[in-house]
Amino acid sequence: MYLSATRQQSLARVARQYYVLTKPRIVLLAVFCAMIGMFMATTEGESVSWRTLLAGTAGIGLLAAAGFVFNCFVERGIDAVMWRTAHRGSASGDVGNTGMVCFFLALGVTGALLLHLFVNPLTMVLTLATFVGYAIVYTVLLKPRTPQNIVIGGASGAMPPLLGWVAVTDEITAPAVVMFLIIFVWTPPHFWALALYRAADYRRSGLPMLPVTHGAAFTRLNVLLYTVLLTAVTLLPFAIGMSGRFYLASAVVLDGIFLALAWQVWRHYTDAISRKTFGYSILYLALLFGAMLVDHYL
Repeated sequence: MYLSATRQQSLARVARQYYVLTKPRIVLLAVFCAMIGMFMATTEGESVSWRTLLAGTAGIGLLAAAGFVFNCFVERGIDAVMWRTAHRGSASGDVGNTGMVCFFLALGVTGALLLHLFVNPLTMVLTLATFVGYAIVYTVLLKPRTPQNIVIGGASGAMPPLLGWVAVTDEITAPAVVMFLIIFVWTPPHFWALALYRAADYRRSGLPMLPVTHGAAFTRLNVLLYTVLLTAVTLLPFAIGMSGRFYLASAVVLDGIFLALAWQVWRHYTDAISRKTFGYSILYLALLFGAMLVDHYL
């Protein structure tokens, strides 16, 4: 028996609400960085096996999605008072608590099994540790207590390229750590650019974000300082012989644009500039790792 049009629309709406809870755009960026880590782990003449590529990206992506659903579950009350997140089914009550718990457990267990059965145990353990770091350490312990939450908690978000590397090599080596460091240092200026023009939201939520606890001027300065630090860190792949001149040239151009935007955030702030900086930071990371991959195969 065919479902009625109304029933189909209702199911599609519910599925969409669950999908939004996984923060798919962030998951996509995480999977992209994990894939870069996988391909960077290959040597000349080698390739990533299809099993590792498919199971690795699926497992890492599913566990990342599980962490985001758990985040929405824990912060459903906070999300309800923030304009940016009030539309989420977790915040509006359209998605029930039991449904969210079952959903993130299903995603997490499936992701862990894929990594254990088809990749390697080390990748599974590290990805589970990443889930715990984001879901428990960052969401539950750090975020409601300290304005340095995004700095410390950023370690979880920086793991995807390292996880991709380990999926291929089954070990942690210097290039994997360098890729981790790039995202780790990128996270504060990326997130604080958002927090600056969403400060009213965070103030209503009661979360101790840096613009709320230390003011906009201090946060703007930190966006610039962390971007300067990021510029230095992005030179490490060339410095250790991991990448060549194409990557170096690309990094210099991308860093130059980021620094110019960060300078404007500090000295000539407007919400529009901060929003532009946040948007560019996402493109920046994708292009930087893309240049790293192209350089690897040149």
